[in-house]
Amino acid sequence: MSRTLRAMMAMLILASCGGGFQSPPRNLNDACSIAEQRPKYIKAFKATERKWGVPVHVQMATIYQESRFRGDARTPYRYALGVIPMGRQSSAYGYGQALDGTWDEYRADTGRRGAKRDKIRDASDFMGWYMNQSREKNGIALTDARNQYLAYHEGNNGYARGSHNDKSWLLRVAGEVDARANLYQAQLAGCRSYR
Repeated sequence: MSRTLRAMMAMLILASCGGGFQSPPRNLNDACSIAEQRPKYIKAFKATERKWGVPVHVQMATIYQESRFRGDARTPYRYALGVIPMGRQSSAYGYGQALDGTWDEYRADTGRRGAKRDKIRDASDFMGWYMNQSREKNGIALTDARNQYLAYHEGNNGYARGSHNDKSWLLRVAGEVDARANLYQAQLAGCRSYR
């Protein structure tokens, strides 16, 4: 086999793998379906719940809102004059859409220098770490999906200032995160694949 043919086959194999990222689970409205399709997600969420105390359903609802369970999720590009690319809206990346600076703070604080935002176990652990900071700094219960999401989105200092109160769209989204957390909690309670 020629070198060129081998190189072309290797490229085809890499392309067929989708760059190493798994597509999101099907039917994101069904926590049991997610648990059946991605048992490693549930394993990661349970590990975070044991370590940090953040319930699985709160993590799942937040990840749904942030990335729809896409490990390679990024914010959209900004454009000048509607056509000239000006870079992404922010540095948010991965399952939890963590910003570069916050991710670096997490890695330094936890000693997890090799953690990656596109790995579900690391993204879940980050969420547990961050939500515990929200509990410590702002008194938000780990079970309070709505306010945990608001602090996650606005940052703990922004939440403390009440920056979310002037954003009706964000308050609506936080309500949706809370409703999804409740839905996931009820579904997981009856899931054989979750136990």
